[in-house]
Amino acid sequence: MAVFWIQPATFLAAYYHYFHGYGELIASHAADPSYEVALPGLCQPLRIRDFPSFLVDTTGGEVGKLVNDAFRELFEFMDEQGHGAKFLVNTFDELEPAALAAMRRYLDVFAIGPLVGSSAEARIHLFDHAGADKKRYMEWLGAQPDMSVVYVSFGSIWTYSKQQMEEIAQGLRQCGRPYLLVVRKDGRQEDVSSCLDDAVLKGQGMVVEWCDQPAVLAHPSVGCFVTHCGWNSTLEAMALGVPVVAAPSMFDQPTNAYLIEQCVAGVRGERNGNGVFAGAELARCVELVMGSGARAVEIREGVEALKGMAREAAVSGGRADRNLRSFVTDTTIH
Repeated sequence: MAVFWIQPATFLAAYYHYFHGYGELIASHAADPSYEVALPGLCQPLRIRDFPSFLVDTTGGEVGKLVNDAFRELFEFMDEQGHGAKFLVNTFDELEPAALAAMRRYLDVFAIGPLVGSSAEARIHLFDHAGADKKRYMEWLGAQPDMSVVYVSFGSIWTYSKQQMEEIAQGLRQCGRPYLLVVRKDGRQEDVSSCLDDAVLKGQGMVVEWCDQPAVLAHPSVGCFVTHCGWNSTLEAMALGVPVVAAPSMFDQPTNAYLIEQCVAGVRGERNGNGVFAGAELARCVELVMGSGARAVEIREGVEALKGMAREAAVSGGRADRNLRSFVTDTTIH
């Protein structure tokens, strides 16, 4: 049996070790975000805030329980398979060498990423985008200077409250940079029309309901990506060399944000006590990655290096291709 693991290897390590001797330690410190847990083989300890959110959930929510139970059952089943349990992981060896090496002690792990689509037409989408005017926003991007645009999208699942939308609009105004903001009609918890009307300031920005994200991230005018830090979005940013402002909320997002920091691919923004990503924090983070300071220079160099490694891994005959062929050969033999 093989599992297609769509999260990073570090996320796999966190869940694996939670159910193999570390659950009590992690759970007993779940209320302390800064507490560090050293997992076998990882170069750096994970703080509680870096763990998958459902593993350190102190609210007792039903969704977290269901997810954790599902993973527990998965690992119990895979344990019965012995070391022959195989995981195809959507990551690449150069991105997570320590985590992959560590997990290969326990499982047959094959890094086959980054799996990043290039054609909007060839991909499956969760929401209808037939009315999206790609020509309009791509022409707008083409009219902006290189590396000047702040691209903001919180994925296909996230819904915006009016308060969060107001904060994003405030942060974008404070940045004073051109921006492309994605807000689906069905992604709004409340009527946020007034926030959006106010957000489009004299041509400074554009608000769309959907966009071809890889095409946008590949555009030379895009200077940073403000994201919820889902793994697909994170990989796309890395593969296309775009600095990230991470605003994680749940599930794998805190772990993905940890990886972004570790790889010097961006900065992690802090949500306030109400779980809102404040406008002032958004503006601070954007300036850190798009400004002229040493941190911004370091991040731009970091994402360029990741872009090169991702491309080398993904090409025909590259590391991901060889890993996949090794999986097929190994599976056929067994």
